[in-house]
Amino acid sequence: MTSPARPADQLRDIQIELGYIPSNPASVLYRCEGTIVLCTASLEATVPPWLAGRGKGWVTAEYSMLPGSTQPRKPRDRGGKVDGRTTEIQRLIGRSLRAVVDLVALGERSITVDCDVIQADGGTRTASITGGFIALAKAIEIAVPGSRIGDGPIRDSIAAISTGIVNDVAHLDLDYQLDVAADVDMNVVMTGSGKFVEIQGTGEEATFDDDQLAELLRLAKKGIRELTQKQLEALA
Repeated sequence: MTSPARPADQLRDIQIELGYIPSNPASVLYRCEGTIVLCTASLEATVPPWLAGRGKGWVTAEYSMLPGSTQPRKPRDRGGKVDGRTTEIQRLIGRSLRAVVDLVALGERSITVDCDVIQADGGTRTASITGGFIALAKAIEIAVPGSRIGDGPIRDSIAAISTGIVNDVAHLDLDYQLDVAADVDMNVVMTGSGKFVEIQGTGEEATFDDDQLAELLRLAKKGIRELTQKQLEALA
């Protein structure tokens, strides 16, 4: 699943299939080489009780790794209980998507974006955000006919990518092999217009300096520009 010959500043091969589930046009199969995520957006004509009557909608997300998506097998979350990693990731996805939605323009509707990892090879949270936005945009287009990115409830696009330092070299879009070898790894969430939503950077028993940080962010910006173009092409 790894592409050892890939240049350090190049994305993995991205494939996007919109309408993957025939019964749900707001469904996306997002492939990032060995990482495959099914993203679906479901619309409800209600909002959480704490938002009722306030004239605003809501966008939230749920994330799950299917048992066979990784080795060893990941046990299913049951009884409403999810592990800490899953909780952290789905909160990240939800707030990233909400950052580009005008909840007042959405009206009193709720959209849940489900991100189910079918196969994991690094970058599942960033793939979920990038693919999840496509599903969300399609759901809003159905709910609010005529709406487009920048015209209607969707104020901007959103995408995410990982970067990291492996053997003193900055890399874009880490697969599993690069991720486990990384001295520093970072997840960056940005809008299509180039504004940051979230930056998660960590030294793995290592440190990084200003120059390395600047290079990681430069790579992230490059990658997100390319992902944004792919999102727009899929939605077109």
